[in-house]
Amino acid sequence: MVLTGVKDWPAATMAVVGSSLGGFYATYVAERTGCRAVLLNPAVHPARDLAPYIGEQTAFHDPSLHFVFEPAFLAQLHALECGPVARPANYFAVIAKGDELLDWREMTGRYRGANVKLLEGSDHGLSDFDRHLPGVLGFLGLA
Repeated sequence: MVLTGVKDWPAATMAVVGSSLGGFYATYVAERTGCRAVLLNPAVHPARDLAPYIGEQTAFHDPSLHFVFEPAFLAQLHALECGPVARPANYFAVIAKGDELLDWREMTGRYRGANVKLLEGSDHGLSDFDRHLPGVLGFLGLA
């Protein structure tokens, strides 16, 4: 759906930004379009990591909200896996060693050759994101 929406956009001036699973999706879009991507603690193997959560779940931000994570979603995630990035220079990744959900070694390995800002601490939500915003904006040519 996203690729259909951006099919006429000029890849040279387009960029996608994604955090966690959104970083996985942003990678897929960037690989298909050739645009730039900013990734914030990007998920590398979401099908593997989310497999234990098949079934009814509660929303993190509001435990009164429920949803079902279906087995078919794992196949959809597998179908979006891209392999090594084709144009590492098109990527800027902010990766925290203190991420409590994802392994920073997998993230840096996945984006080998890309512009990576590896943080010694921080967390999955990059609660100190404001400190890294200048680098993100600079990479995107917006600063």
